[in-house]
Amino acid sequence: MTSVPDDDATGRETDTEALRRLALDALVTARDRTALLTESVDDGELTAQHSPLMSPLVWDLAHIGNQEEQWLLRAVGGRDALRPEIDGLYDAFEHPRSARPSLPLLPPSQARGYASDVRGRVLEILERTPLHEGARPLERSGFAFGMIAQHEQQHDETMLITHQLRTGPAALTAADPPDAPDADALPAEVLVPGGPFTMGTSAEPWALDNERPAHRREVAAFHLDTVPVTCGAYLRFVEDGGYTQQRWWEPAGWEMVRTHELTAPLFWRREGGQWLRRRFGVTEPVPEREPVLHVSWYEADAYARWAGRRLPTEAEWEKAARHDPVSGRSLRHPWGDDDPTPERANLGQRHLRPAPAGAYPRGAAPSGARQLIGDVWEWTASDFLPYPGFVAFPYREYSEVFFGPAHKVLRGGSFAVGTVACRGTFRNWDLPVRRQIFAGFRTARDA
Repeated sequence: MTSVPDDDATGRETDTEALRRLALDALVTARDRTALLTESVDDGELTAQHSPLMSPLVWDLAHIGNQEEQWLLRAVGGRDALRPEIDGLYDAFEHPRSARPSLPLLPPSQARGYASDVRGRVLEILERTPLHEGARPLERSGFAFGMIAQHEQQHDETMLITHQLRTGPAALTAADPPDAPDADALPAEVLVPGGPFTMGTSAEPWALDNERPAHRREVAAFHLDTVPVTCGAYLRFVEDGGYTQQRWWEPAGWEMVRTHELTAPLFWRREGGQWLRRRFGVTEPVPEREPVLHVSWYEADAYARWAGRRLPTEAEWEKAARHDPVSGRSLRHPWGDDDPTPERANLGQRHLRPAPAGAYPRGAAPSGARQLIGDVWEWTASDFLPYPGFVAFPYREYSEVFFGPAHKVLRGGSFAVGTVACRGTFRNWDLPVRRQIFAGFRTARDA
């Protein structure tokens, strides 16, 4: 999304009609992706639960429509509820994922019809909703429409995770991402100078509450991996007995390893002297030049200890990704303030895998680090906590209820993240045991 400037950025187009076009494009792009994910399998696959960690795909489909109805038809448009009796069924806090298959969910045809009906009414509301600076906070700069587009793209990523977990032949295909021809010439790490920088945002119009407000943060100088840790590098940890040596692991992580008898990242297996992985229904050799994927925070932390390094803090990650030492500004993205393009980052399910480490030189940060946006979510050392001056908006359950030491922060986005839900300030979080998500990491050390 073309945005208004951040606190110290240059100006960009912000007129109402431009925002309306951006909101429409974001909503349509998200819905096209939802259709691809739900129409590529039959109704039996839509209603099945492919893992207790995930909802049936048909739950996500109707939940997307229900959230859109609640926020855009009711809260913004002032319309009466279309299906008030289903609100509870699609409340993510009321029913854990493991219990959702037992609910009286809308069958696939009705779920599709409901989401389509809601969308048709939403487009009418978008045409007449004031988006100017004097509008209500939900409507200002099209925030509510952007929030819902981001919500749908986040569930699209969740549904893509479900596709990865399902068994059977591949239902999705995509071209491979570009290679990294100069990868061997890249330095192993970059130096990020110490000093203050602006973290977060107070001006990005569709930024979510946990990204706000902009504030100054002091970060000491540190070294950061130029690219995410690769499968080949991680394989050396595996073959050096990384999963058999307690000294590398946090106590809870070691308990996870022992309880579940872990020996490698999720979806990896050793067969006939070769390491293989399953990716969207296809079994293939583990690609050594690709960023490692499907590792938990505990695994990332253990690797970093084994390598004599550590995970970067969230503030370090953001400084490496956004800070321009020449101008002193914090950029929207590593490459600058312009929107993501296919030449800069691997986003939006355009590919179904990370690009080789070192790809996308046009997306490099001023620090010289590459692939800080797209390819894999990157675990950081930080707990998910509010910024100074945080205010929950528009509801506490988006961020505030998750704050605390139970969740670790991930930054950067993966190949499965929609561009509308990915920027240099975007914060993701999850439990440190999670492995099914499209997460990898890079390591750091003190300067």
